[in-house]
Amino acid sequence: MTASDNDPAPVGIEKIWAYPCTLSVDLLELATVRGRPPHELRDDLLVLTRSINPLWEDPVTMALNAAKPMLTEEDKKDIELVVVGTESSVDQSKAMSTYAHRFLGLDANCRNFECKHACYSGTVAVMMAAHWIASGVAPGKKALVICTDQSRESLNEHYEYVMGAGAVAMLVSNNPRVLRLADLRQHGYFTCDALDTFRPTSRVETGNNETSLYSYLDALESAYEHYRSKAGDVDFDEFFQWHIYHVPFGGMAFQAHRTALRSWKRMKKSEAMAHFERKVKPSLLYNMYMGGTYGASTFLALMGLVDSGDVKPGDRVSMFSYGSGSGGEFYPAIIGPDAQKLVGAVKLKEQIDNRRTLTLAEYESLEQERQELIDNGDWRPDTTQLGNLYEDRYAGKGLLVFKGIQDHFREYGWS
Repeated sequence: MTASDNDPAPVGIEKIWAYPCTLSVDLLELATVRGRPPHELRDDLLVLTRSINPLWEDPVTMALNAAKPMLTEEDKKDIELVVVGTESSVDQSKAMSTYAHRFLGLDANCRNFECKHACYSGTVAVMMAAHWIASGVAPGKKALVICTDQSRESLNEHYEYVMGAGAVAMLVSNNPRVLRLADLRQHGYFTCDALDTFRPTSRVETGNNETSLYSYLDALESAYEHYRSKAGDVDFDEFFQWHIYHVPFGGMAFQAHRTALRSWKRMKKSEAMAHFERKVKPSLLYNMYMGGTYGASTFLALMGLVDSGDVKPGDRVSMFSYGSGSGGEFYPAIIGPDAQKLVGAVKLKEQIDNRRTLTLAEYESLEQERQELIDNGDWRPDTTQLGNLYEDRYAGKGLLVFKGIQDHFREYGWS
């Protein structure tokens, strides 16, 4: 089998939307206060700010606030599958997809589930939806996939600078106007049991940095070789106009690209960096401002690439997703005919710029309080906690908010 754009069952992303939260933290300022050189974050990690939620938002609200603006009433009538990819679920049993189904007013005859595999969860969700569409078992029907995650508290820890929050929603169908999955038969994937980065309790996010780095790169090399075993001898540089990688932080995308380039030819670090600057860095447009978005990161990178301005319909893109634990997938995709129009409509840069920047004291207080409340079954968020934020950004805006929890029953409503 040779690499081909002629997939017998065209499928992919018809629409896409993102929700970058309403609060942010300036990571360069934070580094200065913590005694870390800011240039390391800017030049090596390639991070500048990160997104954060007030206490009346959580992964459920982010999911709905990403999906709602994207969907028309006609879209909703056609959705027969809802999948939420996350590693930040608000419940050990109840799937967040049920909240998405309810608050979007979808038909009762709709399959739904939540998918967990660390940062690979979003890609797994998209692939399950794509294979369901391609199978033809429900002609004309569509799938809603939402990736939604937020970090655990990590004050004064190494991980503090690569944390983040946000959600990306996608409508998957036989009309891939944003991104076409070039050939589902040619995807390369890899699995290996690893304890690199994980969340052993509801309050802890931890791991081993070195193990995480090598697990990521091993998964990339192995998944790419699996892809080549199916697609044939593809020229990594000529066949793909662009490359997208899982982005725990921007600097990791460079390490990944340098590793992938070795399959094509050996390069000096300076040559690899120039190649990265041209074919990968445009995709980091939004990741460097939202921080780690886990399962959403590759699709947020897709939006950044499209909004960078140089992408054309028909351009081939290689995409790699990695999730700790571990699993990886390398696959070819094609920029759709309406990608620039549909991604541009999100106005993501405007949304990011509109976030309120927290002071260091506000940031630390908010994270500490969220951590203390994680397993509390009875509490209500104080919407006056951050001054006029709720009145300015939420009241009357039709955003989903978390209203509180009583005897472990969670309550949500539109603002």
